[in-house]
Amino acid sequence: MGIDSFCSLDGSDPFWDWNRTWQTHNPDLTPCFQNTVLVWIPCLYLWLFTPFYILYLKRNDRGYICMTHLNRAKTVIGFTLWLICWADVFYSFWERSHGATVAPVYLVSPTVLGVTMLLATFLIQYERMKGVQSSGVMLNFWLITIVCATVTFRSKILYALNEPTSVNVFRYTTFYIYYTMLLISLILSCMSDQPPLFSQAVKDSNPCPEMGASFLSKITFWWITGLMVTGFKRPLEEKDLWSLNAEDKSQKVVPQLVRRWDQECNKVKRPVDKTLYSPKKATRGEKKDGQPIEESEILLAKTLQKTGEPSLFCALCRTFGPYFLVSSLYKIIHDILMFVGPEILRLLIQFVNDSSAPSWHGYFYTTLLFICTCVQTLVLQKYFHVCFVTGMRLRTAIVGAVYRKALVITNAARRTSTVGEIVNLMSVDAQRFMDLITYINMIWSAPLQVILALYFLWENLGPSVLAGVAVMVLMVPVNAVIAMKTKTYQVAQMKSKDSRIKLMNEVLNGIKVLKLYAWELAFKDKVSAIRESELRVLKKTAYLGAVSTFTWVCAPFLVALSTFAVYVLVDEHNILDAQKAFVSLALFNILRFPLNMLPMVISSMVQASVSMKRLRVFLSHEELDEDNVERPAISASSDSIRIVDGAFSWSKNDSPTLKRINVRIPEGALVAVVGHVGSGKSSLLSALLGEMQKQEGSVSIKGSVAYVPQQAWIQNATLKDNILFGREAKDSWYQKVVEACALLPDLEILPGGDLTEIGEKGVNLSGGQKQRVSVARAVYCNCAVYLLDDPLSAVDAHVGKHIFEKVVGPQGLLQGRTRVLVTHGLSFLPQADLILVMVDGEITEMGSYTELLGRQGAFAEFLRTYTNTEQEEVEESVGEAVPRKGLENGGPAALLGQSQNSLNVAGTGKTPQKSEPAEKKTKSAEAARLTEADKANTGRVKLSVFWEYMKAIGLPLSIFSIFLFFCHHLSSLGSNYWLSLWTDDPVVNNTQPSRKMRLGVYGALGLSQGIAVFCYSVAVSVGGILASRYLHQTMLYNVLRSPMSFFERTPSGNLVNRFAKETDTIDSVIPSIIKMFMGSMFNVLGSCAVILIATPLVAIIIPPLGLLYFFVQRFYVASSRQMKRLESVSRSPVYTHFNETLLGTSVIRAFGEQQRFIKESDGRVDHNQKAYFPSIVANRWLAVRLEFVGNCIVMFAALFAVVARDSLSPGIMGLSISYALQVTASLNWLVRMSSELETNIVAVEKVKEYGDTEKEAEWKLEHSTLPAGWPTVGHIEIRNFGLKYRADLELAISDISVNIDGGEKVGIVGRTGAGKSSLTLGLFRIIEAAQGEICIDGVNIAELGLHELRSRITIIPQDPVLFSGSLRMNLDPFDGYTDEEVWRALELAHLKNFVSGLPDKLNHECSEGGENLSLGQRQLVCLARALLRKTKILVLDEATAAVDLETDNLIQSTIRTQFEDCTVLTIAHRLNTIMDYTRVLVLDKGQMAEFDSPSNLIAKKGIFYKMAKDSGLV
Repeated sequence: MGIDSFCSLDGSDPFWDWNRTWQTHNPDLTPCFQNTVLVWIPCLYLWLFTPFYILYLKRNDRGYICMTHLNRAKTVIGFTLWLICWADVFYSFWERSHGATVAPVYLVSPTVLGVTMLLATFLIQYERMKGVQSSGVMLNFWLITIVCATVTFRSKILYALNEPTSVNVFRYTTFYIYYTMLLISLILSCMSDQPPLFSQAVKDSNPCPEMGASFLSKITFWWITGLMVTGFKRPLEEKDLWSLNAEDKSQKVVPQLVRRWDQECNKVKRPVDKTLYSPKKATRGEKKDGQPIEESEILLAKTLQKTGEPSLFCALCRTFGPYFLVSSLYKIIHDILMFVGPEILRLLIQFVNDSSAPSWHGYFYTTLLFICTCVQTLVLQKYFHVCFVTGMRLRTAIVGAVYRKALVITNAARRTSTVGEIVNLMSVDAQRFMDLITYINMIWSAPLQVILALYFLWENLGPSVLAGVAVMVLMVPVNAVIAMKTKTYQVAQMKSKDSRIKLMNEVLNGIKVLKLYAWELAFKDKVSAIRESELRVLKKTAYLGAVSTFTWVCAPFLVALSTFAVYVLVDEHNILDAQKAFVSLALFNILRFPLNMLPMVISSMVQASVSMKRLRVFLSHEELDEDNVERPAISASSDSIRIVDGAFSWSKNDSPTLKRINVRIPEGALVAVVGHVGSGKSSLLSALLGEMQKQEGSVSIKGSVAYVPQQAWIQNATLKDNILFGREAKDSWYQKVVEACALLPDLEILPGGDLTEIGEKGVNLSGGQKQRVSVARAVYCNCAVYLLDDPLSAVDAHVGKHIFEKVVGPQGLLQGRTRVLVTHGLSFLPQADLILVMVDGEITEMGSYTELLGRQGAFAEFLRTYTNTEQEEVEESVGEAVPRKGLENGGPAALLGQSQNSLNVAGTGKTPQKSEPAEKKTKSAEAARLTEADKANTGRVKLSVFWEYMKAIGLPLSIFSIFLFFCHHLSSLGSNYWLSLWTDDPVVNNTQPSRKMRLGVYGALGLSQGIAVFCYSVAVSVGGILASRYLHQTMLYNVLRSPMSFFERTPSGNLVNRFAKETDTIDSVIPSIIKMFMGSMFNVLGSCAVILIATPLVAIIIPPLGLLYFFVQRFYVASSRQMKRLESVSRSPVYTHFNETLLGTSVIRAFGEQQRFIKESDGRVDHNQKAYFPSIVANRWLAVRLEFVGNCIVMFAALFAVVARDSLSPGIMGLSISYALQVTASLNWLVRMSSELETNIVAVEKVKEYGDTEKEAEWKLEHSTLPAGWPTVGHIEIRNFGLKYRADLELAISDISVNIDGGEKVGIVGRTGAGKSSLTLGLFRIIEAAQGEICIDGVNIAELGLHELRSRITIIPQDPVLFSGSLRMNLDPFDGYTDEEVWRALELAHLKNFVSGLPDKLNHECSEGGENLSLGQRQLVCLARALLRKTKILVLDEATAAVDLETDNLIQSTIRTQFEDCTVLTIAHRLNTIMDYTRVLVLDKGQMAEFDSPSNLIAKKGIFYKMAKDSGLV
């Protein structure tokens, strides 16, 4: 039975009829086609998709939606439709029973349709139960059904009008009802249902509207419009951003990747049998009955050995692959749709040529073109959305994984990569992955597009296409070579960048030392040298870039030229007509994209693979062995800590740093560890914490551990948070702890009490305060074992005593806990239960104080040397272990550490009287803030910034570049216009006579285009580099010229960000964006011009579309810019926190706080992504709207061409539409680039902003009248001098008048915060005087250039700061001294033996911050610096704090002998060092209290006498 007889028994109703459908002015489809195909298409669609859809819903269950009116309406209509279909079926049966012959189609089609409607109704309910708020599958179903029904609808009306007699009333009625119901269904399915029960959205204060948006809203990204409107009305703020979707959050994404990565790691490890010889009893091995297992001589242990490298790529694929695959589907659809444009163009040209064709063909093609381009737009944007969301998750996962890893890697592994490099993994490398994800599909999509394009071209031009293909194939190796070269340059540039950032990091961390030594210029030159090598590489990259731009702009033209040339020259009967030429051009334009993208994608993949390798190496680093320290059960033994035959090293392959360590510490003991600098005291504590590699032996610690490191690690948080450290707040205990740690007086003076924000690394606390906060943190957490690494060295003697008595000592808060105290203070030793003496990494003696004294060993010798002064005090304190009532001097009046750089301290040092609480509260919140967060600027980027950038390039060059752009686009337009004239040439005897002339001119135009491209590419890139050099230099200079207060206010993260991210943007991003921006702008203008020339009618349409475009663009940029800003502002805290964590890993691990820090980091990443997600969606929103504008232009160009078909030549029409087809891409690109340009030019703004901050005084004065050797005498006269830390604070020191003769030795003493350091800061003009003046040798220092002043006086600062580089560079960065002089200085600083023992001697590389030298050695290096400069005035700032007594004596004696004829000012903590000075200046609360020789002061019985009594000196 044929299809015709299926429709009508007598075959009178054929299935298809060309005359009726196509070759007519009033087309219609046959009833048979309508009743079969048009009914079956929707049914087929639904039945095909249902199984997959049900499976998908089963897997993604979102919860249950209650019945709503919407749902009821959908269901009722579904049933009604089913009933209508059945009515038709029954009507057919009824007709049959009355003898009429009914064709089978009238039974089959309604039945199929009816069943399908039932299925649709079932799906509507099933979706509701699975929590689908709006369904795309159903919407599409209703849409297809209604489109099919509309054809029938028109047909039926025409039929009824033409033959009213033979109308079947019943069938017509049912059909009209059916059509109405379909319309209602379609409208209902566009709406969105309410959220499911128990969904996240209900709990969330500001949920992401995406989940609840309807399908239409999702595909057009309408759901973000609310946010865009807000952003347009006022700048967006933090609170406007939605929460992240659950599946984008760190807690969901990171664990997935970590799990997969661990699986990968376990795959490559295979067990290897290894024999260990173990002479010891197994400490843990106790049988159930408590007998130890017998000694086992040989243990067979399975160790895991790596067989290969684990694949990070596999881990990433398995984590993100499935979701990402969806995008490939979208991409395929889009790629196929791309080729519809040229096909329709071909048909349109054919239509213009064929004047007999009915005019509705033209309108039909135009509509088809419009629909296809719109679908293409929606699919492409959906594809990008999936890609970007994947990229975002990928970044979250990588940052999370790197952070988690950083908390567990060993110290040896940590040394292989500097802080800067690890932070780079997070910022740069994670970013690389994000960028790659968007393009990665091009790897298969590009070849697919190329093959399709070639197929269509072959159809069009035959074998001549091969000429074009040959040109393309030749371009590939050229591009590949360029890509490879670029990659090597990239690696070189990354290297320079890494080292430059590392150096900048150190400069910013050690900026105070640079200023005190007047070394800024030396370091500026070092940074500039690295920068220059970086720019050289950039320049090479720029030339390469110009070549590649040249190839890729000219490739399509060369391809077209070679193809057309071959085509017309091979056979003179080959005629180049409009259809062939412009369809080929359109296809070549499509080809251009994949061919340009491939090299880009490949280079992007190469970059990502470099990043992948860096990440893999980092993630495969060795982790700390959990078993380094055993944690026995509480009841196991009475020993709290025991080490048996321990040997420890910093990494597996080093020789052990600690050897033969045997220690047993009973519970509750107070153990003191003493020894010289570098004898391994801190290493012992590290071994106990499990931070060192255990090479043999065993370590066990019972109970929880608290740790106080030698250099306090302070977080950028409030003081209270630093002490609580994540524990819950118990007020009474907190008060006790704060009091015991002598922090109460500080709290009174800090502007916000304990809610004061502490800056990064604790910049606004003095050394002593940091240490006390660190101790308080440990005490507060109430652990069983306390490891204290010399916490008392950084505080004044009496405060130290107070802390010892109240906290550590036998009567302190920690009594009954096990305490291991590394100390240099001898006065505490008699109270220790056990003393360990360390020499060269071994414990030489152990025992109680009296035992060790009795032994006459090294310890007794050690004491005898140092205790002539301290002895009496020791006896006294042993005599009365009960603390004296409150220490006569009224407790430690430890007023705030005005010492180094307390910056927002109420300066007078008077304890504020307790004011009304209300007043205090208002004071605290504002004053407590210290660091300024990166501010997000609002509003448009000012034109002045662009002007600044152009000036930085140089105006002539800027204008020349623009002119070149213009030339390029003019010649490009010319060549295409010429082509259209060529195609319209008349044909004589099947040939075009003037084809050679046409070809020649066409080629010449193309060539000039290429030359212009090359020139402007070079011009822009070189201009970019000039600008970049200028901006970086000025920023570097401006930052170094800023005063100290600037660095204390500005978090170093922000500054590093300027030198890393922003500089990188100016280097490599802005020039390429400018190129693309200019290119796409001229493209759009050119296209519009061509379309206007061809069809002047378009002039009616272009202005309104232009307005719409402009409005959309402004609307978008307003929000997008702000989102970008919010995103970059929220990015800094992620890195700041990471930086901070890296510095404090040992503390975090010791306290077991890893989880809390991981959570904090995740929170910050999510916070950043919260701003990033809307900005991706906003991009998609924009693209959909803009492409719509572009699609309208295409449609109108085609429409008006159809209207004016009689007056148009095919050539001009082809030209116009092929340009219109490109305009969408150009428009899109133009907005993208203009907003990119705006967001990236912000980098210039940020870099410039440091030009406007306050600066220090001039470094060098023009006309310096200073005598050459000044100061010759070293006579210092201070006349009622005072200074303040900030203009809005009170004076920190005031009214100080002192006269110091040349060569005098003056000690400066006072309680913490009395203004001792402030005085030296004034002397070096780190802070300018607020009143009075200081004269040196009769010269007022305020009238000198800063470098003249600072280079002529020397300081040994409180914190010994070293920079990474050679030891020689650290001593003499300007290379101003000979090697002999340097060695002489080292010898006097008692470092000669140490340095000559090093393999590289003076060229020994110091690591970042000098970490590979011990603290004492660093202090001695600082002493060597002073000896090398040997100026007339030397200032010592508590330089002896962290040094054991022996080194201290060395330093003191060196200073006495070497600086005999110099003026020495010493800020002392240990009074015994200054008892033989000529005079002592006693400061109290920022004012001069006493000034006389030490013996006179003691006789006076004033403040100094009390302090001396405290130190046991009288």
